Amino acid sequence: MKMAITIILALGALVLLVRFTPAQTPGSTAPKSENNAAKSKSNVPLLEKKVLSLEAAHKMAAAAIDRAEKNHWRGVVAVVDDGGWLILLERMDDAAMTASVELAAEKARSAALFKKPSQQLEEAINHGRYAAITARGFVEMQGALPVVVDGQVVGAIGASFATPEEDVQVAQAGLAALSQ
Repeated sequence: MKMAITIILALGALVLLVRFTPAQTPGSTAPKSENNAAKSKSNVPLLEKKVLSLEAAHKMAAAAIDRAEKNHWRGVVAVVDDGGWLILLERMDDAAMTASVELAAEKARSAALFKKPSQQLEEAINHGRYAAITARGFVEMQGALPVVVDGQVVGAIGASFATPEEDVQVAQAGLAALSQ
């Protein structure tokens, strides 16, 4: 029994010794540091893209809400990123419809993922492209606009108020705020 314990301890010590001793072979250099390894990975071409910041989302929503308040409209404004994920949602007091919370966000998601105004999706259905309604999980109603920067969609703004015309005007006001 003592012999077995001695062998196990010796093997354990040998494993630790091998594990923590840098291997040197003739002609080899010192092991690479983590910084050198990171530098070698930077040679892989990576894409860069613009992203919609929370600050930009706040600016857009504030302008949209301002337009709504000036016209005495009540509703919801949503801003999403390029993947359709919610960045910001503003629900005004006494919003026209409780459903506007979901509608504004889902309209924005649809505009971001289809990379076009949600009005174009609604018009496609209205003009006979009935297959478009089978796109599950999308709200194909006007009131959302994609946010395009340098030719790329970086997000979208969606609005849900009492009428489609209000939705579009509010979304347009929010989008215009980015260029000011």
